Amino acid sequence: MPRTFPCPRCGKKTTWEANAYRPFCSERCKMIDLGAWATEDYKLPTEDAPPSDDES
Repeated sequence: MPRTFPCPRCGKKTTWEANAYRPFCSERCKMIDLGAWATEDYKLPTEDAPPSDDES
């Protein structure tokens, strides 16, 4: 029996093997996730670099 894991979008259990949409369970979840990246719903926290003392 293949191992299952939760879809990162909806949580539905899915398999890795023979899954064209992995790690997602379906094309729908894959496209929703892509849309979230495109609209910048996912952001990595960053700190602005301090200004440089070099003024060349």
